[in-house]
Amino acid sequence: MAAEGKEIVILMFKFSVVVKGIEKKLRDMGYDVSTVTEDLDNEIKRLAGRVALFLFYLPGDIDQDFTKKNKLHQLSEIVADKDQKMILVGEAIYKDELLSENPLLQSFSWLDRPVDMGRLEAEVEQSIREKDTAMKKKRILIVDDDPSYAKMVREWIKDQYRVDIVTDGMKAITFLVKLPENDRVNMILLDYEMPVVDGPQVLQMLKQEESTAHIPVIFLTGIGTKEAVSRVMSLKPEGYLLKSTTKTDILDFLNKKLS
Repeated sequence: MAAEGKEIVILMFKFSVVVKGIEKKLRDMGYDVSTVTEDLDNEIKRLAGRVALFLFYLPGDIDQDFTKKNKLHQLSEIVADKDQKMILVGEAIYKDELLSENPLLQSFSWLDRPVDMGRLEAEVEQSIREKDTAMKKKRILIVDDDPSYAKMVREWIKDQYRVDIVTDGMKAITFLVKLPENDRVNMILLDYEMPVVDGPQVLQMLKQEESTAHIPVIFLTGIGTKEAVSRVMSLKPEGYLLKSTTKTDILDFLNKKLS
């Protein structure tokens, strides 16, 4: 039986029988292992946060295949956005080229092919330990339709907090209600002005849902008019910060609220 919470997903552009040895090693270590070769974007989004680790088995021709390299970049962005651990398995001769072309890959572990099973075991255990440590951090959800600003704030606070990002109000509600009981969000940073459902409406919806009513909400927005502030203060958020607030002041504010 696989150890609880220890599912590893092997990602591939195309199935390779070579991964059978990796699968066996991981199962011998007590992990539940599955492989994904199709619809990688959506499968990563669906599984990220639910699995212990992704392992991406790169094809031998990726250094010559622009389409696959571009796709790898897109997929690595999704994994990074989800704060998910991943190990890349590839040919040593194109490691430096891939990492220089896509610096984001440097945040993931790398294993040369053919895979040394002892090294695989060590890298997997290290990645799991790092994930377990991260899980102990308090968790913040940023809800903002400006992904560039949201990612900047995540970079500011990610060393102290686990950070998730969604880009509209309904996605926020869906994300929150699907979280397991033992892995809830500790605070929400909520934009005011968003299409379809704006920040105040999202806060009202959160307060009406039993599973989310207790989550403290801080508005982090560029809207600072008297009318806007008055509208949300009646909903009793934990605070109201402008997007002009500095990194230091945001961290200080969050530390005080979550201490």
